[in-house]
Amino acid sequence: MREIFDNRGAESRIRPPAVAGLFYPDAPAQLQQTVASLFAAARNDEKVASRPAPKAVIVPHAGYVYSGQLAARAFALFAPDASRITRIVLLGPAHRVALRGLAVPSVSAFATPLGKIDIDRDAVARLADLPFVHVSDKAHAEEHSLEVQLPLLQNVLPNFSLVPIVVGDADPAEVASVIDMLWGDGETRFVVSSDLSHFLNDRAARAMDEETASAIERFDESALTYNHACGRGPISGLLSVARTKKLTVKRLGLCNSSDTAGSKDRVVGYGAWAFE
Repeated sequence: MREIFDNRGAESRIRPPAVAGLFYPDAPAQLQQTVASLFAAARNDEKVASRPAPKAVIVPHAGYVYSGQLAARAFALFAPDASRITRIVLLGPAHRVALRGLAVPSVSAFATPLGKIDIDRDAVARLADLPFVHVSDKAHAEEHSLEVQLPLLQNVLPNFSLVPIVVGDADPAEVASVIDMLWGDGETRFVVSSDLSHFLNDRAARAMDEETASAIERFDESALTYNHACGRGPISGLLSVARTKKLTVKRLGLCNSSDTAGSKDRVVGYGAWAFE
């Protein structure tokens, strides 16, 4: 059901963090130290050195102990244009609420232990006019796929507004139309949040994640299913737009939960890509 979109009172309403202390530290000092260490390692990575700041990235959304390093590797690429980037359009899959189409929030800001990030209310209002976009704070309230990216973005970008979009059961063309609508210029960058295979053994997961990587790198969204990536919807929309706009894609890395702290019997896959 579509919630009522009303700007009145939105200025005082903030979405608080829902997974601080679970996916990442909830103490500000500890979180800042954790994030800083992830970026310090990323800056020393050869996949990051001397690359241009991308228009869009695909990043994983697991706990930082599992995939934070890979996500930081992607976000570190924004650093050369950090002063120019003033808006992040963040798309991730719905995990908590059944949703047809896409959902934007009615609040004025999202908060993390590192502070608040203002919502681009004008962009959200434009999206809310689309028939497949719903205004739903419920869809955002406990969704981790967007939240885990925010402290990382706060580390690398000094001043940006946010357009947070939860993607449910949506046609890739609908996602593509939203991305195209908000494309903007150098001030706007896109972040698609997605993990890859889920709960296969290590060998099977690596094989499937290579399939997913190959599909992304040849811009073939038709080859992707939700078994390949929980964020298949936003990934497919991005691939469609990136192909039309003749972007190039660079793989930044593949790994899975067994590479850090998990068992090899039942893993979750992670990948990161930059679109330039």
